[in-house]
Amino acid sequence: MIKTYAEFWDFYVREHSLPLTRLLHFIGTSLGIIWLIWFIWRGTWYYFPLCFVSGYGFAWIAHFMVEKNRPASFKYPFWSFISDYKMMFYMATGRMKAEVERVSSS
Repeated sequence: MIKTYAEFWDFYVREHSLPLTRLLHFIGTSLGIIWLIWFIWRGTWYYFPLCFVSGYGFAWIAHFMVEKNRPASFKYPFWSFISDYKMMFYMATGRMKAEVERVSSS
């Protein structure tokens, strides 16, 4: 049982060890953000759930078809949601590969 976010983050990184999995997460989460901004700008709040469909759709395809594991969001939805954005930040700043190597070596 995972009790702290630090423990969860290491678990999350292991579950996203393949570059294609991380790329699909990045695309899905980015599209979700773009949709959110678009819906707010247009005032079409009722389309808001599509932001989650985009984000989770790409992520679940990545887990089931690429990584071949169960998405962490099934058991830890809040920490998974937060970690998607943390992973995006690490990817955008070029730090995610080092994070994968750190977790893999421990």
